[in-house]
Amino acid sequence: MFKWYEEAKSIYERDPAARSVWQVIFQYSGYKAVRMYRIAHWFHVRGFYFIARAISQFARHKTGVEIHPGAKIGKCLFIDHGMGIVIGETAEIGDYCTIYHGVTLGGTGKDKGKRHPTIGNNVLISAGAKILGPFTVGDNAKIGANAVVLTEVEENTTVVGVPGRAVKRAGKKIRQSFELDHIHIPDPVSQELCRLRSEINKLRSELAEYDKMIKEIKNNKETVSNSVQQDEKE
Repeated sequence: MFKWYEEAKSIYERDPAARSVWQVIFQYSGYKAVRMYRIAHWFHVRGFYFIARAISQFARHKTGVEIHPGAKIGKCLFIDHGMGIVIGETAEIGDYCTIYHGVTLGGTGKDKGKRHPTIGNNVLISAGAKILGPFTVGDNAKIGANAVVLTEVEENTTVVGVPGRAVKRAGKKIRQSFELDHIHIPDPVSQELCRLRSEINKLRSELAEYDKMIKEIKNNKETVSNSVQQDEKE
C-alpha cells in the first residue's frame, strides 16, 4: 500500500468528521502539509536546502502549517485543522501522533544543534500548546490545550497548565492516540479554585460556630448579671 494512502486512511479512521479517505487526501490541509513536508525533507537530507525551504514556505502559505524541512516526522501524523502550527528544525515526532491547531514545537534559544522537542509515539497535543526545548515527551502522553511544557514528560502522562505539570499518569498503555477529546482534561486552575472554595466554606462554618458560642456566652453573662441585680434588690 502507498504510504500517502496509508496516512490518509489513518486520518480517516481517527477523525469522526471525515467522510472518506479521498476527502482527507483532497480537502484536509493538515494532510497536505505533511505530504509537502515529506517532499521538502527529501531535498533537505540530500543537501538541496534552498529547494527544501522553498517547498516548506509554499506549504506554509497554502496550509497555515510551518514545518521545517529538517524536522523528523514518523508515519501517520494527524494534523487536525492545522492553522498556526510551527514545528522547528530539530524537532522529532513519532508515529501516530495527533496535533491540533496553534501548536508550537519550538526551541528556547539560539544554540546550534538539538534545540527542539522529541515527541514519542501516539502523543496527543491539544490546541494552542507550546512545547519548548530539547527534551522528550514520552509515548502516549497527552498535552492539554494552551499548556506550556518546558520539561520532560514521562510516558502515559497528561500535562496541563502554564507552566505544564503532570495531572495524570496511567499505568495502562494506549496503543494509538485515537482519542480526539482534548477538552475533558483536568484543569489545575479549576481544581485549585475548588480547593479554595472548600476552605472558605469550612472557615464560614467555623465562624458560625464561634459566633454561636459568643452569643451563648453573652446570654449567660446577662442571665448572671440579672440574677445578681435581683439578689441585691432583695
